[in-house]
Amino acid sequence: MTDVVILGGGPGGYEAALVARQLGGEVTLVERRGLGGSAVLTDVVPSKTLIAAAEAMTKIGKAEELGLRLDDDTRRLRDAVRVDMAKVNARIKALAKAQSDDISARLEAEGVRIINGTGRLAGTRAVIANTAEGEQRLTADIVLVATGAQPRELDAAKPDGKRIFNWAQIYNLVEVPEHLIVVGSGVTGAEFASAYTALGVKVTLVSSRDKVLPGQDSDAADVIQQVFQSSGMTILSRARAVGAEVRGDEVVVSLADGTEVIGSHCLMAVGAVPNTAGIGLAEAGVQLTPTGHIVVDRVSRTTARGVYAAGDCTGVNALASVAAMQGRIAMWHSLGDSVSPLDLRTVSANVFTSPEIATVGISQAEVDQGNLTVASVTLPLSGNARAKMQALDHGFVKLFSLPTTGIIIGGVVVAPSASELIHALSIAVRQKLTVDQLAESFTVYPSLSGSVAEAARRLHGHDDITY
Repeated sequence: MTDVVILGGGPGGYEAALVARQLGGEVTLVERRGLGGSAVLTDVVPSKTLIAAAEAMTKIGKAEELGLRLDDDTRRLRDAVRVDMAKVNARIKALAKAQSDDISARLEAEGVRIINGTGRLAGTRAVIANTAEGEQRLTADIVLVATGAQPRELDAAKPDGKRIFNWAQIYNLVEVPEHLIVVGSGVTGAEFASAYTALGVKVTLVSSRDKVLPGQDSDAADVIQQVFQSSGMTILSRARAVGAEVRGDEVVVSLADGTEVIGSHCLMAVGAVPNTAGIGLAEAGVQLTPTGHIVVDRVSRTTARGVYAAGDCTGVNALASVAAMQGRIAMWHSLGDSVSPLDLRTVSANVFTSPEIATVGISQAEVDQGNLTVASVTLPLSGNARAKMQALDHGFVKLFSLPTTGIIIGGVVVAPSASELIHALSIAVRQKLTVDQLAESFTVYPSLSGSVAEAARRLHGHDDITY
């Protein structure tokens, strides 16, 4: 029997535990907060549950355009709906706990030993678990480090969980903020800014870049910026926040140019730092980057024999799906099963703004570098019959293919359901399908997925086009 010890119960950890048990390992998982980690308890599941409430409000806002109204013509339908922030956040916390409990029950049913506590490496063949009952020494043939990351904090803008929040604390709100200042225009900042705007909150987004979502497809980011501005959100571009403090019932955010932004609440969304300090990594021979992330190869191995790592602590790609795959790959490799190295070219990702941005494969930025000849097409959703029926004003489908062969190597979807629509393109990229194969597959009429097939049809027979 091979002893496997896993530090961290997030997607990388619990998915690895399931694979290790499937392959006959004796598995012990050490987790300090609850199964599911940040992804389930404070990050992905909570934020997307909040966004689900925001999506409902967005649909209500569109209802009048579809011909629906109140009997009382003195009020708009949207104005008749009130957001109960306490109830929204209570549901979020309850759902996160239920998901965590489900994961715990599944692991226990599979025979995984769960220890509530923190762990540190004692070399490469043992882990010390610190629990409420004291220390336990766990022998290990294989160690997986999946300790995740935590919100980055500025010394001059420490969250207090009451007026100034990080993304793990924002669910403490019991009242709708009067004016929410969101610092940071990356994925986390943009998603929260989008959600709270849809919930009727006045939002000011402080962005150090020229536009929001600087790491995303530039055309998609342009659409989101336009939507944000048309919804009434204030965007402060090229503005760097250097501090935030509470003054009475207000929060004052200080910018590098000396100006101040005043609101009722503030969300600091300025990145994350890996949970790798003080757990014996360097002493065990595990190499870290200058940012504290664990260096891993494509099968999740670290520089220490028998020690693997997965998830946000590696800095490979901060997605729950990637963390889970890294964890599975680590167990497949370490326990001698067949395994394919992690291929980031096949990873599909989504930004849950309104509309969503979904991507897979090669990016527009890589195409613009000119190192690869690519045929591409961008098809606005404005011509799609289903989009018209749903009163969708923004969105597009973009495809990238290789000339001559027509093999699909990437795609971008901007739409309310982009996270669902990207799956077809993910399969196409993974399986190296051609634009003709995608175009010849049936889609339902009318449907948003019809635009995916239409974009592929427009690339038929073209060696090098861009429009």
